[in-house]
Parts: sequence; C-alpha cells; structure tokens
Amino acid sequence: MSELLLTNGRIIDPANNVDAVGDVLVRDGKIVAIGDVKAAKPNPEQTIDVQGLIVAPGLIDMHVHLREPGDEEEETIASGAAAALAGGFTSIACMPNTDPAIDNEATVDFVYRQAARAKQANVFPVGAITKGRKGEELAEIGQMVRGGAVAFSDDGDGVQNPAVMLRALKYAAMFDKPLLQHCQDNALAGKGCMNAGYLATVLGLPGISPLAEELMLYRDIQLAKQAKARYHAQHVSTAGSATLVAQAKNAGLSITAEVTPHHLLLTDDNCKDYDPNYKMNPPLRTADDIAALRRAVADGVIDCLVTDHAPHLRSEKELEFLYAPCGIIGLDCAVGLYVKALIEPKVIEWPRLIAMMTVNPARILGLKKGTLTPGADADITLIDPSCRWTVDVEQFRSKSRNCPYHGWELTGRAVATIVAGDVRFELGD
Repeated sequence: MSELLLTNGRIIDPANNVDAVGDVLVRDGKIVAIGDVKAAKPNPEQTIDVQGLIVAPGLIDMHVHLREPGDEEEETIASGAAAALAGGFTSIACMPNTDPAIDNEATVDFVYRQAARAKQANVFPVGAITKGRKGEELAEIGQMVRGGAVAFSDDGDGVQNPAVMLRALKYAAMFDKPLLQHCQDNALAGKGCMNAGYLATVLGLPGISPLAEELMLYRDIQLAKQAKARYHAQHVSTAGSATLVAQAKNAGLSITAEVTPHHLLLTDDNCKDYDPNYKMNPPLRTADDIAALRRAVADGVIDCLVTDHAPHLRSEKELEFLYAPCGIIGLDCAVGLYVKALIEPKVIEWPRLIAMMTVNPARILGLKKGTLTPGADADITLIDPSCRWTVDVEQFRSKSRNCPYHGWELTGRAVATIVAGDVRFELGD
C-alpha cells in the first residue's frame, strides 16, 4: 500500500463545488479524502507541503494532435504525452488525423498500447467519423467504441456532405458518443490561409470568411437537433459562432463548444509579418471576435479550454505563409496563456477556469476523470498561480517548436503533475 499526502493547498474541485484550503490523501492511486483527512488515518510514505499552490483535478485537454502513426518526426504519443504532463495535463484526447487515420478498432488499440508503454499522461483516442477522413463513408464507429474511442471527429476537415453528417450523428447517438466537428465549409473557405478582411487584401493573401465556419455550424446544429445527438463545436473562432452555440443551448440542444488560447489572445494583425507560426485553421480573427469569445466564456456558452496542440517540423513552418501548414503547439504553456487571456482581465476566476479544463471535458467525453471525489483516480495537478516565467520553446517536451509564444512573460504554471498517485512531472526535473 502506498500513500501520498498533500498538505495546506487551495483545493479547487468544481465537480463538487469545493474551493477551500486543506489536505488531499491519496492511497494506492485513488483519492481517499480531501479537506480534513484525519478520519482516513493517514500514514503517508510521502508528504508534500503545497501551501500557496492550487490543488486541482488533473487537467484534461480534449483536442490534441499527436501525429502517431505516420509523422513521428513531428510528435509521438510518448513525446506529446510528456509535453502534456509538463503543462499540467493528466489526460489528453488525440485527434484521428494521422497516417493512417484512426478509423478502426486496431488503430484505437494501437494508441492505447503506445500510451501505456510511454507511461506519461493518459491518452484517449478520438476515432474518425469517416473512413480515411474522406467524408464519404462512415468509419467503423461501433467497433471503435468497443475498442475505447471516446468520441468521433474528422478534425482537420469538416464533414462536408450533410447526409453523411446526419447518418454519423444518428449512429453516434446510439452509443451516446459526441461528434466533434471542425466547422468549415470548404467551398467558402477555398484556398484561404488567414482571416478574410482588409489585412488579407493588403498582404495579398487569400482569406477565409467567418461565414465558412458559421454556415457549417448552423447546418450541424439543425442536423444534431434532427438526430437528437450530442454535438461539439471545435475551436470556435468567431463572434457569430458564439452566438449560434448560445442559441442552440437556449433551445435545449446537446451542443457544447471549445476555444483555444490563440483565439483568445491573437488576432489576424499578428499575420502582418508573414510569420507562419501565426497561421492557424480556423484562422486568427479580429479583436471584436476575441471580445465576443471572452464574453461567451464568461456566460458559460463555451464549455472547454483546449490547446489544439498541432506539431509541425521547422522546415514546414519555414515555408512561405501561403504554403506552410496550419497550427501551433501549446501543451507546455497552456495554463499561463489562459491566465493571461481570462484570469488577468477578470473574465472568470480560478474555479471556472479549472472546471473548463477538468470536469467539463470529462463529462463531454464520458471520462471518469476531472474530480477529486474520494474513490476517483488520483490524477492531480498542482498549479502555482503566482509563478512568473518566460516561455522558452527550446525547453518544451514536445518534439516540435512551432509556437508563437516564445519569449512571452506569463504568470501561472503547473509545477507538478500526478497520474494515478504517481508524481510524473515536477518543475525543475
């Protein structure tokens, strides 16, 4: 029997409405007691004084790209899970846009086996909606559910055919699994590479209209209503999308949504120097969109905070803006970015931030995670809310370095990450 005792920390467990100073007792990888733990008769092998730190359920990122199988030179399941630990995440959900795609039970099993071998953060695979993510024929959804897929998405490509999407929603509803959609109408997006508008015109770059996102989101909300299915809008980026999600929720539909740090902190103005590290999909929008997304977070319209961690080789991101791939990495620095975007401007406070990174994604994905309830897995993140630090991408545990935040001064950082009672990351190791 092994025991770990965390003492004098600020325990924030939104699943149980807990925000108080106290202790957390872990025994054999499970939470035994929180607050006053004397009744549990602690006899710890290790005691850690966490005064001044936030003791939170292990953070969960439900939108991560790990590139394995197929592009292991960019990221592997092991390296991505290690980066997750460094960022305070005990669990991540990996997208299926690999090569080959995660579109059958065997590839789902492969992810679990590689994650178990790495013994870093928990990794939960998201299966593809369609075979090969081609948007034409449904993938083996039932078999992937049997294998442990927690959700389904063709992320990187939205399902363009509404008939295929409706069938997918109905099929996923049979298993009570959510569909996670990359909302983009490709006919409207065309070959765009940044937000459509004045700056794109000045730079001579093709733009992506906000309507490309909003039109697919509107379509899918109607399809989800028809199918009585659970639907999750990935990385919403526009004010119009936030309004559509709010309307769907007010109508009682099972619609949830997520937002990334870059869509809360960066605008299309960052693209003016043609730096491909600011090339995203969906693209960086405007200051008005950022304001609307922050209001949506404050109002509870946005459910989850995700990184959309998307590793790429240096050589790829050194191409011209038009030809470079979209996406950035962000697992290692996510907590500090969300503090900058949401805590410092007083959009929300720590309990809401923790909820959006723990219990909310756990409920959407059906994970028995995201809580410090006695009996739960002892996945715990220790956060120093006053830690001031400078982002250094060369210190990241990710294999890739495509990150626009290098040199940023941030406040707030995960200083230790505990998975199943095992301290797997400590700042400074």
